[in-house]
Amino acid sequence: MAEEVLLIEKSDGIATLTLNRPKSMNALSTQLRRALAAAFADLTDDPQTQVVILTGAGERAFCAGLDLKELAGEAEPAQDAGDAPAGDADPVRVMDAFDRPIIGAINGVAITGGFEIALACDVLIGSTAARFSDTHARVGIMPGWGLSQRLSRVVGIYRAKELSLTGNFLSAERAEQWGLLNRVVPPQALMESCRALAKDMISCQPGMVPAYKDVIDRGFALSFGEGRGVERATNRAHMSEVTPERIAAARQQVQARGREQSG
Repeated sequence: MAEEVLLIEKSDGIATLTLNRPKSMNALSTQLRRALAAAFADLTDDPQTQVVILTGAGERAFCAGLDLKELAGEAEPAQDAGDAPAGDADPVRVMDAFDRPIIGAINGVAITGGFEIALACDVLIGSTAARFSDTHARVGIMPGWGLSQRLSRVVGIYRAKELSLTGNFLSAERAEQWGLLNRVVPPQALMESCRALAKDMISCQPGMVPAYKDVIDRGFALSFGEGRGVERATNRAHMSEVTPERIAAARQQVQARGREQSG
């Protein structure tokens, strides 16, 4: 029996998706792209899943990008890859449409298409083995999953141009300094750190995390003034549903959490 190219594990409101082609550095074959897109589509309809953690199998790679052997005709797509064009399996588009947080657990290299998958996450935590590279210019393929626009908004246009116009690697330490990685942890602590962060998100008020993520994402795509308008409109609509009793209960929870974290 062929091994699954995408592993899915669910527990405690967290769905962990593992790109599972370690011998190919988790390269995005047609089969894997479709499996990843289908998984996010299914999770959208799963109310039990509140946070997703996305990572790669093995120690070398988060994801090495598109499967270049398959693109070059040196390897045939898997039999169950389906007949639809590969472009129909755009995992980034489905990730963008997912309304709950996606934590990227970057366990190794994230190259080109893998870099784009990482940038589609909401939070990135990397192990010390994490490295990033945009090789679109070296391979001769223009990006189509957002890298040319997202990267510059995260690290700044000059740093983005340095990476994309050279194809050079960015280390985990430098990625954290540039604001691409939220933090860097030892490899053995990566998944534990991601799960702890996911549990912190789940502990917030019900429904607030998806709504807050939506406001941030919508505003980020606009000018600052337009983004403020989105925030004010959302605030007015939300405050009409808030009661003094609800605020009092939440205040006690926040104070207790503050005492716990400062102890």
